Amino acid sequence: MECLIVIDYTNDFIDDDGRLTCGERGQKIESRITELTKHHIEKNDLVIFAVDVHEEEDPYHPETQLFPPHNIRGTKGRQLYGQLGSYFHEHLQRGDINYEWIDKTRYSAFTGTNLEIKLRERGINTLHLVGVCTDICILHTAVDAFNKGFSIVVHKDAVESFNGIGHQWALDHFKNTLGAMVIEGVAKD
Repeated sequence: MECLIVIDYTNDFIDDDGRLTCGERGQKIESRITELTKHHIEKNDLVIFAVDVHEEEDPYHPETQLFPPHNIRGTKGRQLYGQLGSYFHEHLQRGDINYEWIDKTRYSAFTGTNLEIKLRERGINTLHLVGVCTDICILHTAVDAFNKGFSIVVHKDAVESFNGIGHQWALDHFKNTLGAMVIEGVAKD
């Protein structure tokens, strides 16, 4: 069984006015992420939205010293961006779609969440990863998935980062070090 994990595709990471935005680099994958989300929903795969969450002025979070405040709980910045956000609000919240929303407070979608439990109880063994940032949250999630024995598919045309060099390095790392399939243009069934 398979699962699509959409990581951090929020206004704060993608919108021009986002607090920690990839901007145009992240915006160019909007249609592909939405297309893959629809594809996995139509296949009745589990779709997980793993979304970064922070508390306003949290002095104890390790990212506080590294990045400006972003994805603050209850703000517009934490909402899904663009077409994906519209699709989510129009279709997914009806309750008839197989999805989960996971609040994550660290780079990896596994750290401090019940993600692994949700995957194991459904017999899921293959994870499709999309979203941002390729060399931060996608990377850390992929490393944890590898160490937990999951097969990994990274959709090259549905991940992006602030940093082009970091993005390319992570794509190579997924393939050469984690044994992930790095694909683009087709949905892996």
